[in-house]
Amino acid sequence: MADKRRSESKSGASKRRRTITLEEKIDIVKKYESGLTISNISRLLNMAVSTINTIVKDKERIKEHVKGSACMRSTIITKQRNCLLAEMEKLLTVWMEEQHGRGTPLSFLTIQNKAKSLYELLKKQKGEKGGNFVASNGWFYRFKNRWNLHNVKLCGEAASGDREAAENFPKVLEKIIEEGGYLSEQVFNVDETGLFWKIMPHCTFISKEEKSAPGFKAAKDRLTLLLGGNAMGDCKLTPLLIYHSEKPRALKHVDKSSLPVIWNPNPKAWVTSALFEDWYCNHFIPEVKEYCHKKRIPLKILLILDNAPGYPAHLDDLNEFIKVIFLPPNTTSLLQPMEQGVIALFKAYYLRKTFADAIATRDGDGGMTLGEFWKGYNVYHAIKNIASSWEEVTSKNMNGVWKNLCPSLVHFEGFMSNEVDEVIDRVVDLAHALDLEVEAEDVEELLDSHEGWTNEDLIELSAYRADVGDDDDDSGSENEVCGQPKCFTAQGLSEVFEHINSAVEKLEKMDSNIDRFAKVSRALQDAMSCYEEIYREKKKASIQTSLHSFFTKVDSTSASAAADVKGDVTLQPPTTQ
Repeated sequence: MADKRRSESKSGASKRRRTITLEEKIDIVKKYESGLTISNISRLLNMAVSTINTIVKDKERIKEHVKGSACMRSTIITKQRNCLLAEMEKLLTVWMEEQHGRGTPLSFLTIQNKAKSLYELLKKQKGEKGGNFVASNGWFYRFKNRWNLHNVKLCGEAASGDREAAENFPKVLEKIIEEGGYLSEQVFNVDETGLFWKIMPHCTFISKEEKSAPGFKAAKDRLTLLLGGNAMGDCKLTPLLIYHSEKPRALKHVDKSSLPVIWNPNPKAWVTSALFEDWYCNHFIPEVKEYCHKKRIPLKILLILDNAPGYPAHLDDLNEFIKVIFLPPNTTSLLQPMEQGVIALFKAYYLRKTFADAIATRDGDGGMTLGEFWKGYNVYHAIKNIASSWEEVTSKNMNGVWKNLCPSLVHFEGFMSNEVDEVIDRVVDLAHALDLEVEAEDVEELLDSHEGWTNEDLIELSAYRADVGDDDDDSGSENEVCGQPKCFTAQGLSEVFEHINSAVEKLEKMDSNIDRFAKVSRALQDAMSCYEEIYREKKKASIQTSLHSFFTKVDSTSASAAADVKGDVTLQPPTTQ
């Protein structure tokens, strides 16, 4: 036995410690960020839990050194020279990831041209001299190894749209719908889109100011939205919003579950497989279940998706009453319902709402300038405008866009192509009201810019993300949204009711149409009923707290609550016997 222990001791002493390369560390970080637990990764890679835990804790430093173009097969992290080529490659990988997230195929020629154009722009901006960068085959091979792009898929030529497949697929879909007996209420489509939530036409002074004003670089900050609904158009799904920051300052004291969107952070700010599966199981399924129950229709759903890489192929296995089918490759622009006008209209509404807010702020009591408004405009304001703009999209809009994919599901005349133009014209009018020299072409260019990043955008985005941490993404000063935690108080609600009551009385004095005023007054009272209930509970709690005992007589006049709005119930304290 002693010999055996000595043998084991000798064996253990001679066992060499394993070194973990940077490539392996990045793989571990990616697995962790995709949703795998530390214990799962440990079992999968046959490594100690403590090792995995150490690497995960050090993930930010590891990722920073990867951005610095460290050799992926190195076992230690060393500081590398930040040369022009390394900076270009960093921007190039951001662009490639963005193209990959949109499902855009890349050819070697496309990557080569993008690399050369980025290099030339950086060289010009930094005023450096030197030879031309040719982006040779050898460079591309080394670039893939440096940035761990071994699985990059190249195509011979980036296809814009497969028209033959787009002509045949609607017939296939029609047969599936007919055989499955699906109603237009049961057929759904969702699509993801990028939104630069804080951006204005380049010709405006505010855009020019961003290039020089310190702390004012959020125009290229982008979030991703997943928008969709059914073919009938009467079920618009709650938007899924994906943002690169997990704890933005603007949402510090906001209950994210109460937001009008589904909030989900991701460092890349796009839809990953893990995020989509979470949305599918925990949000989409409950939402369509509730819809079918209210409509009293059979619980069976047909969900149509494009071939975005973030959509898992096994969705059909997750629920028995939902069938998932995918559009043929390269047909999204031709067939995808949300791409046929709904998303463009939503973005036009968003821009119009943002301009309208700017005018309201400028003309308000504070007299805030446009520049001040824009600096204070944060992601919380953007979320509210996103919800408002999505609400403006009508069931007619949602239904009409199915004409290319499945004409039999269209019950209205179709999507009004001039509707976006009308909204753009309204945006121009609002811009002129703000003394901005903006024309329809500028707005159209702005809306198109949401679809991808130019070289200048990539450079600005890189600088912005470097300056802004995960916990502080807003360049504006803190306001009431970022201050104390939100909560109701009886006094605060009472003051609100007093203001509303005063405003209603002024309306009544001015309006000669009694019937119109009565309708508005009733609607306002119904809308405020939820807050009145909270007020009653607050007053009740306040009264109970002030009682010395349940058997002590209380002066009812000192504890009673006055009526705060016209028609509101006067609150009485609990009486003692």
